[in-house]
Amino acid sequence: MSARRTFVLVDGENIDATLGNSLLGRRPLPEERPRWERVTAYAESVWGQPVVGLFFLNATNGQLPGSFIQALLAMSYRPIPLAGRSDQKVVDVGIQRTLDALLGRDDDVLLVSHDADFAPHMERLLGGERRIGVVGLHEYVSIQYTDLDIEIHDLEDDVQAFNVPLPRVRIIDLDDFDPERFLR
Repeated sequence: MSARRTFVLVDGENIDATLGNSLLGRRPLPEERPRWERVTAYAESVWGQPVVGLFFLNATNGQLPGSFIQALLAMSYRPIPLAGRSDQKVVDVGIQRTLDALLGRDDDVLLVSHDADFAPHMERLLGGERRIGVVGLHEYVSIQYTDLDIEIHDLEDDVQAFNVPLPRVRIIDLDDFDPERFLR
């Protein structure tokens, strides 16, 4: 029997779209994108066990982003390029099927996405010894995960996945408020 693992399921399209459309209002620059190796390193450190990184890609256009695939492989991710009809959300369906397949295993799961489409699948994973969590920018993660009492790990603050600070507006606990940050 193999040791317990953490599966990190990355919805890269969702993270990129959230950064570009909701936060930056433009296509993210390379330094504004997550350092994906930090995500798996964080997952390994937070739950203290081996990690398997699965990175889901939409390859419906018949093209593979060769340099990105090579970078993912170098970071020990397993790229999963999926293709389907133009009306299918192939990445979402792939992640949903993977979450369902994990029901029969004792492994833990960290989903990297803000998307509520995975909430019913994550809910089915709750209970027992399995740990599950969602990684994303906390203010953009679907409230459905909070309602399910699923751990939320912030991609910037907890994981420290970015090389530059993001221009986020967040609620600040009064005990943590430092006015000097706003007087620069």
